[in-house]
Amino acid sequence: MKVYKRQQNEFFVIAHNIRSLFNVGAIFRTADAFAVSKIFLTGYTPTLDNVKHKIKINKTALGAEEFVLWEYNNSAIKAIKNLRLKYKKLKVVALENNLGPGFKMSTKLNRFKCADPIALVLGEEVGGVDKKILKSCDKIVEIPMYGKKESLNVSVAFGVAAYVISQNLKNVLK
Repeated sequence: MKVYKRQQNEFFVIAHNIRSLFNVGAIFRTADAFAVSKIFLTGYTPTLDNVKHKIKINKTALGAEEFVLWEYNNSAIKAIKNLRLKYKKLKVVALENNLGPGFKMSTKLNRFKCADPIALVLGEEVGGVDKKILKSCDKIVEIPMYGKKESLNVSVAFGVAAYVISQNLKNVLK
């Protein structure tokens, strides 16, 4: 298996209120694959500080949690504010397909173009990204769904989005 050179982009993930330890593990594994700079675990998303959590997260992360930087913050909005202070050109993008009234239109992921620094916000498995958090985002992207179901599992959706973002960022480096 060929291991590619890690990209040098600033690509962050904010995983807010992800309940499943297995989803968190899968997010870590995918984050490693697509050279995410750091994951911010926020809200009630389980962290690696708890030994029982770490063991279950490792079942799907398969050790990737050892290679991806992470930090806990109880508030996703605070994490976004802190990132914006450090990275003046940061674009915060929510991955969400259930927009309610009063929100700007989302962009289909396959039409989304980006550059770094970027922070991708993931929301909880059932309710998606909290409306207060959506208001602090620069853009909302959604994965076009062609079947009967309206959404994907959060870790699967992250994998699709991470691939698209990493391809955009890779093209920026050329």
